[in-house]
Amino acid sequence: MQGLILQLSRIGFLILLWLFVYATIRALRNDLSIAGGRPISLSARPSRARSRTKAARGSARYLVVTSGALANTRITLGDQPLLLGRADDSTLVLTDDYASERHARLSRRGDDWYLEDLGSTNGTYLDRAKVTTAARVPLSTPIRIGKTVIELRP
Repeated sequence: MQGLILQLSRIGFLILLWLFVYATIRALRNDLSIAGGRPISLSARPSRARSRTKAARGSARYLVVTSGALANTRITLGDQPLLLGRADDSTLVLTDDYASERHARLSRRGDDWYLEDLGSTNGTYLDRAKVTTAARVPLSTPIRIGKTVIELRP
């Protein structure tokens, strides 16, 4: 009887182990499936972002969280750079497990705002394109940091 219980325990443990491996591979596959596993340059895509900026001329006045734990949060923009991340001294403190302590920075240059990734683990995305250098942020273009999506609004 003890041999049978030991054998069933081993089989149960093996099934649980394979389920864990399957769940891990599936999660990794979902994380890598963003943009087909490769960054998309904004110039290679149709000019959807450019047409938005033509329609929404003017300077951004607000940073709005459109989805995530802080949805509907609105920050009035000034001339100072904004630090985005989990650190307590960030301008927008993200309660997101996929955000780094100091994840990204939004800084003003003239009338335009530029987004920089600060060496985050999971990356910063501007309208589905991974940000690798400072990138100009058009109005109403989604910026994704983990599960949080923010936009600049007039």
